[in-house]
Amino acid sequence: MPSHFVDLLLTPEVQAAQARAYGRSHKPSGRGVPDRIGDDEAAFIAEMDSFYLGTANQEGWPYVQHRGGAKGFLKVLDPATLGFADLQGNRQLLSTGNLARDGRVCLFLMSYPLQARLKILGRAELLSPAEHPELAQALIPPGQAASTERLFRIQVEAFDWNCPQHITRRFTEDEVQRAMAPLHQRIAELEATLARRGGKA
Repeated sequence: MPSHFVDLLLTPEVQAAQARAYGRSHKPSGRGVPDRIGDDEAAFIAEMDSFYLGTANQEGWPYVQHRGGAKGFLKVLDPATLGFADLQGNRQLLSTGNLARDGRVCLFLMSYPLQARLKILGRAELLSPAEHPELAQALIPPGQAASTERLFRIQVEAFDWNCPQHITRRFTEDEVQRAMAPLHQRIAELEATLARRGGKA
């Protein structure tokens, strides 16, 4: 577990809960140095076609929203920065409103095929595509400029990988089709062979 993730989340209440449950607790490192996205994290993020975005409102209520798009729509701009284009949605703007007060976010990225999950803590800025054309060019998917309402730029504070325990493996339709392609090809070859033999095995 990267040290800064521990520093940010191991509050006295969490440490007390750990001590009650297990007889001891983790200790913050006290270094206070933000984590940086490495090659493993960047490769994992590049394969994601969705993630969950957590914010909190002024009453302290947490809110989690799904974000989806083409694979790799969440971009690693540099080891300290992530970004993505925020497309038109249900017009509630709950995350947008929450971030106007408190820019802290949690991103939860899950790969069911790999049984892996990556949690990222950061501070989000909401930016206008018109006022940040270079960032817009980097983040907006082809053909979706008109449906992009704003840009998210997230300064990474910390991240943590979770163990694969209790993650049930699941696959997308595209992944299943790719896995089945050799079988479909073999079936077609066998059917062609049978047809040439007049249907006799």
